[in-house]
Amino acid sequence: MDQKYKEKIKKFYTTHSRMPSFGEVATLLGFKSREAVTKLVARLSRDNFLTQDPQGKLIPGNFKNPLKVLGSVQAGFPTIAEESISDTISLDEFLIKNRESTYVLTVRGDSMKNAGIIEGDMVLADRKVRPEVGNIVIADVDGEYTMKYLRIKNGRYFLEAAHDEYPDIYPKGDMSIQAVVVGIVRTYRK
Repeated sequence: MDQKYKEKIKKFYTTHSRMPSFGEVATLLGFKSREAVTKLVARLSRDNFLTQDPQGKLIPGNFKNPLKVLGSVQAGFPTIAEESISDTISLDEFLIKNRESTYVLTVRGDSMKNAGIIEGDMVLADRKVRPEVGNIVIADVDGEYTMKYLRIKNGRYFLEAAHDEYPDIYPKGDMSIQAVVVGIVRTYRK
């Protein structure tokens, strides 16, 4: 019976690009009570089919569909292409090391374009990664959020854009680093 439930949850995940809530699991599987969902989640957690984050939200486990790694491609002079499956990869596992502390932000503006981050990109930011000078960070500066390089000069931290038209940001008051940018996602189709 659990296999049927797994298939329905997996289909929901594939269709919606997210895991269902407990209420959605109940509706999806025809359960009448939250207790039934809780018991099912406990069983599926033991199978590593799914897990839960600290807030209790469902996270996919071992059912994600990995992509095939076919080799590499030359970005310089053309070479003979060979296609052979060398491995498989889950983009979630490749991009996200700390699921509970990682979130996605959509980029607005062009201040980081020389770092290869352009408007419309999605960046993955991890709250658990310790910020170091030179990292691209998400910072709260005087009550406003921005994404810039973390720099230090004369013992004072500041933020630097990756675009010459933007001045360095020296906070007048408080600056706190909220997260470190650990990845970027860009699509080329609409």
